[in-house]
Amino acid sequence: MPRVNFDPDKDIPFLQDKVIFITGGTAGLGRASVRALAKHDPAHIYFAGRNAQAGQALIDEIKNTSPSVGMTFLKMDMTSLSSVKKACTGFTHDRLDILVCNAGIMDLPPAVSEDGFEIHFAVNHLAHAMIIQQVLPVLQRTTELPDSDVRVVALTSAGWRAHPKNGVDFATIRTKQEDFTMMGFNLRYGANWGELLNRQNKIANVIYAAEIGRRYPKIKAVSIHPGVVTTDLVNNLPPMRKAFVYGTSWLLGNGVVDESKGRLNQLWAAAGAKRDELVSGAYYTPVGVRGKLDEIAKSEELGRELWSWTDEVLAKMV
Repeated sequence: MPRVNFDPDKDIPFLQDKVIFITGGTAGLGRASVRALAKHDPAHIYFAGRNAQAGQALIDEIKNTSPSVGMTFLKMDMTSLSSVKKACTGFTHDRLDILVCNAGIMDLPPAVSEDGFEIHFAVNHLAHAMIIQQVLPVLQRTTELPDSDVRVVALTSAGWRAHPKNGVDFATIRTKQEDFTMMGFNLRYGANWGELLNRQNKIANVIYAAEIGRRYPKIKAVSIHPGVVTTDLVNNLPPMRKAFVYGTSWLLGNGVVDESKGRLNQLWAAAGAKRDELVSGAYYTPVGVRGKLDEIAKSEELGRELWSWTDEVLAKMV
């Protein structure tokens, strides 16, 4: 499948009446996506982040260029599921057409979240699952509107391939996971020495998106790899770790790209691709190339297990 030649300025259609929600919207690829989508006049864009000042600055910028677009910043701390749940009460529209689960963390020191989960899994999977759970009724209602085209786009990483043998090691999620190997930072996010860029929480993103597609067939739910992008997520890595990320990306034939290119795959999946071009549950590499999934990533049994486990966790959050 050849790469799609995609220009968001030209190839994203008019988004009149559309309501959009993007996490991690105050910086990096999230901010780049807000800017790109706002050019096509959606009714409203919600975007989440921790920095209210940066959120207001982006609202002011969009209002100067696209004054008709409604903008709402939702302040949330994605290390706290109660904070995420509370922030979602600020979503007040009765429709939601596009949800982009863009926010993420990488290579933090061993830690657990406020709720006691390994910090990367807490932010990259559980926080987004909480958002999805909170807005799912609105997503479902939107699928019943005439000419609906409801999409959920989950950012993941090419490194999901080096997942644990069981896909997700549920027994260790409530630990810091600091004793795996000398390459523990990779195991948490994370990779083992024998397989480049193993990411337990990143395969969870792939599996969970596919499960949404199976459970709610009127919603197009996909996972995407943006590439290795020169955002702060990578730029702020320690020198040796940055060299590792750059080197493995080149070895995998992907190289390193800037934000203008890194934003393309999620924008294509969120709004650029025609509805019948997207395969719900699929995983896409840049740009618009359907990636191959192994048997673990395609496992419907694991999808059901992750969904049920996640539901049990979220149900306990006040």
